[in-house]
Amino acid sequence: MYNTKKNAEALVAATRVIGMEVSANRTNYMVMSRDQNGGRIHSVMIDSSTFERVEEFKYLGTALTNQNSIPKDIKSRLRSGNACYHSVQNLLSFRLLSKNLKFKLYRAITLPVVWYGCETWSLIMREERKLRVFENMVLRRIFGPRRDEVMGELRKLHNEELNDLYSSPNIVRVIKSRRMRWALHVARMG
Repeated sequence: MYNTKKNAEALVAATRVIGMEVSANRTNYMVMSRDQNGGRIHSVMIDSSTFERVEEFKYLGTALTNQNSIPKDIKSRLRSGNACYHSVQNLLSFRLLSKNLKFKLYRAITLPVVWYGCETWSLIMREERKLRVFENMVLRRIFGPRRDEVMGELRKLHNEELNDLYSSPNIVRVIKSRRMRWALHVARMG
């Protein structure tokens, strides 16, 4: 078990040793545990400073929760990726740019925003589906509509058609390979 007050006191003491001071109004703490009742203390008081306990916060662009909930982080990354996509949306539908250049824009600008921190994600089918929906939305913008042979009207591309046209690995496969590469990197560490 953990002792929150003892850990907080050790942190304050360690920062004082090196000449730093912990700002109580800018410092919160979070207990990450599968135990719902883990750390029942909601605030810690040290030297007339109160440190509040939080359930979630954003650290280096990654949404951290006390239950280590990956769906919230994925939702946050998709929201950021969507904002990035909308900023280059006009370029992706511009007819004078080649599809190859549009793919390069997508891979260089939008995908890194979505992939940020994906090495620690444990994906379930629901999250994989959300990621594929996002990617298919972007690919439909890049490829544009197709003319139906029978009716002669424009229509959206079906998912199978997108898979056939897009030769690169889909977003879920790339995330899984990045996770594997990270796992191998960690395994090689001492």
